[in-house]
Amino acid sequence: MELDAYLEGAAEQIDIVLDREFGSLPGVLNKASAHLILAGGKRLRPIVVMLAADLIQKGTSQSILPAALALEVTHTFTLVHDDIMDGDVARRGVPTVHTKWDEPTAILAGDVLYAHAFELICAAMASDLAKVRSVSILAGACANLCDGQHKDIHFGNRDNVTEEEYIEMVSKKTGVLYAASAAIGGTLAEGTAQQVNSLYEWGLNSGIAFQIQDDLIDLMADSATSGKDRASDLREGKQTLVAILAREKGIDLTKYRKPALTDAEIDEAIHLLEESGVIADVRKKALEHVEQAKTTLDQFPDSQEKEILIQIASYFVSRGY
Repeated sequence: MELDAYLEGAAEQIDIVLDREFGSLPGVLNKASAHLILAGGKRLRPIVVMLAADLIQKGTSQSILPAALALEVTHTFTLVHDDIMDGDVARRGVPTVHTKWDEPTAILAGDVLYAHAFELICAAMASDLAKVRSVSILAGACANLCDGQHKDIHFGNRDNVTEEEYIEMVSKKTGVLYAASAAIGGTLAEGTAQQVNSLYEWGLNSGIAFQIQDDLIDLMADSATSGKDRASDLREGKQTLVAILAREKGIDLTKYRKPALTDAEIDEAIHLLEESGVIADVRKKALEHVEQAKTTLDQFPDSQEKEILIQIASYFVSRGY
């Protein structure tokens, strides 16, 4: 099956259930919580949960569907809070929650989503032990997510962040939620410890590659394509891998750190980074993590689920701008 067709079909199925869960909840806070969930998205994390479950035991994905939703809900909670911290005004082509309502409402909306995620895992049809383990995996991921976001924010106050520090940060900020998605799917399907660990490593490396590509998309895609403010990382002086490798090559990006950038200024920065080879080097790093992710699946027999997971890892660095 073509990856695009599979992802589209799986996302549509997840959208139907999300709309049923969140589409008609009463009250301002519930509507704020549901705002970004109902704005759409690729639904990649819940899709990974379902694929991992079926990779272990074909046919289990439907019985653990609520747990798959939990990963989308968790992801959305982080987006709501990230947008407040970053001051972004658009997400998925719609106003951010704190822009549409206000910051206190957005903070509480994110907290509501966080709570819902654990309820959804408990609603999965699986053994109690598997659900307890899955709750523990998600709780650990959320703690790492917060640490990763904290590092990301404070990296902006430094000009000496290393590549190793960046990889640690994105592994927590982005990698652990894909890792948790795969591991929770495998856990709820009663996978062995070795299988679950391999799925976790697949998700961690895929997630790192995803974030590196996301940094490139932020820089190079227009707002209509990305659904976000164009070049917000450049404007805010974030220590992305692009910025780190640029600094190592003696390229000064600090002149682009200001409240607003024109399209001409952004295009100038992109040209400079392409000419110096920084963009190519960043893409190479992302591809290295994709290959590591694929290798972790070697222990599993060939199946449609395994092939799709391999394709997803590649897709993470081909989606684009």
